[in-house]
Amino acid sequence: MKLSLTVNGRQESLDVEVGTSLLHVLREQLGLTGTKEGCAEGECGACTVLRDGKPIDSCIMAAHACEQSEITTIEVIGDSPDHPSELQNCLVESGGIQCGFCTPGFVMVLTALLKVNAAPTDAEIKHALAGNICRCTGYAQIIEAVIATAKTHQ
Repeated sequence: MKLSLTVNGRQESLDVEVGTSLLHVLREQLGLTGTKEGCAEGECGACTVLRDGKPIDSCIMAAHACEQSEITTIEVIGDSPDHPSELQNCLVESGGIQCGFCTPGFVMVLTALLKVNAAPTDAEIKHALAGNICRCTGYAQIIEAVIATAKTHQ
């Protein structure tokens, strides 16, 4: 079946088998490997991308359900690979990144949060992070990074 959607600002028209996940389309058909597959069950958040500005687990989202949607992946967060976003910089500075596997999912969900709430409380940050798992850092450094990011925009 044909699938038409916008990915990172670029219109895409693809042949996709029914039942194929959005994650598979992004990684295998479009070569956007920044989005990671962790659990393949929608539990860990490593595969988080933005669909029309809202975070979704791409591993359990059928690609065809995203027809005519706008998908944003980690590849376009920040100005370029050499110029990461303020959030990405704060995650590095706070020690909120260790192995990095879960980082793209965290960045995507937190980017979405900061777009709708430029100064979230600890409770709001924790609520936003409820679907993302990190086994390396704990969450204190990640929350610290979000607060630091918010302070740079005040």
